[in-house]
Amino acid sequence: MNPSADKYKKLFSNTAIMAIGSFGAKILSFFLLRLYTGVLTEAEYGIADLIYQTVNILYPILTVSMADAVIRFGLDRGYSNKRVFSNALFVSFSGLTLFAFVTPALGKIEEFTGLLIYLYLSCFFSCLRQVTAIFVRSAGMVKLFAADGILATVTIVIGNVAFLVGLNLGVKGYLLSIILSDFCSILFLFFVGNLKRFIDFKRINGKILGRMIRYSLPLVPTYVLWWITSASDRFFVIYYIGETQNGVYSAAYKIPTLLMIFTNLFFQAWQMSAIENKDDKELADFYGKIYNSYISLLFLACCGLVMIAQPLSDIMLDTSKEFAESYLYTAPLILATAFQCGCQFLSSVYNLKKKSVNSCLTALCAAGMNILLNFLFIPRFGVMGAAAATVCAYAVCFIVRLIDTTRMVHFKPQNFRTFINTIITVGSVLICISVSHNKILWLAAVFAVCLIVNISPLLRTFRKIIKRV
Repeated sequence: MNPSADKYKKLFSNTAIMAIGSFGAKILSFFLLRLYTGVLTEAEYGIADLIYQTVNILYPILTVSMADAVIRFGLDRGYSNKRVFSNALFVSFSGLTLFAFVTPALGKIEEFTGLLIYLYLSCFFSCLRQVTAIFVRSAGMVKLFAADGILATVTIVIGNVAFLVGLNLGVKGYLLSIILSDFCSILFLFFVGNLKRFIDFKRINGKILGRMIRYSLPLVPTYVLWWITSASDRFFVIYYIGETQNGVYSAAYKIPTLLMIFTNLFFQAWQMSAIENKDDKELADFYGKIYNSYISLLFLACCGLVMIAQPLSDIMLDTSKEFAESYLYTAPLILATAFQCGCQFLSSVYNLKKKSVNSCLTALCAAGMNILLNFLFIPRFGVMGAAAATVCAYAVCFIVRLIDTTRMVHFKPQNFRTFINTIITVGSVLICISVSHNKILWLAAVFAVCLIVNISPLLRTFRKIIKRV
């Protein structure tokens, strides 16, 4: 088998393995949305989601984004796995120890009252699980990484049934189920992967630690900026129109995450393939083919999700409450997520070239536009204004990153097809929001047009994968 064919085979194989492990947990969290919106009030669900988003932003800050350094340096065979993992754990434990002294100050935030211990434990176990799971993946234990995803599925079900349904603990039960899942995953990865052999704090090397921190440190503001783009609108919605509407908006955001679930499965495998292939000419050709097929499939999936947004919302949400109107905001958020997925794919170039500063600067474009448009749109258009601001922010970041990354890896993006796909998808979103009669027929017609536009690159890539697997 020639090297080119082997690249496609390895990418497909890693994607399949990670899908087996991660798909169950991710899809389950999606279907648990009905449970959350049924057991929790709109305000409670908004608070639970707010804490979850807060944990997400604290993770890269407390660990100095060590998980990104682990995947980048762990895949580079010029570095010892023991030193990479030990350095990452040392930095993570240091950050979490400092956070223990800072946590009480967060009690001034009204929404966090009585929940600080759950917030800290969520951060603690989430940070350690992120670093541990990423190390397992970088060390080549892909099947163990997948098995951990299956375990997470089981523990999250047990936690939700016990704490939400059985004990009726509300927001505390929601957080406890996440803490339980992360804790069990850490134990599983450590014992089954025998990760003790990779830990030796006496082997902490200042030179390697410095390189890891220099790489990961610029990614901390990048994550903060991404959080501003994806989560800060919740705070704006609470401030301008209240916690109940934030609960509705948070619920609307859950269905678009279905798109992110599938793309994340692919991106985890793609990130490994991109870093492992360093020949510039071969990489440009490989990257271009995968990118064009990825974007085509992304917009096709986007149109498909918009088409079923309303019936899917009826199934997934408790529509006897105010969640019934969530699907109106789901459609534009699906488009925003598509651009976000495009940005994520292009970030693999920054990882490969160790251009974390570029990643930060492009994220700054998205965050700045998101804040500005939130101020302008939400007071005037309410929740729909928050969704529109998010679409514009991710779209701008995608365009900037596309221009920037093509200068680093000289692949050839099919920009005209991307433009046509964007027009088609915007049309689909507008139909979902504004049309009341025969909506599903109009959306199906738009989906058919999108399929015709994208069928050619998808078939070419599919044939290559079939031949080489």
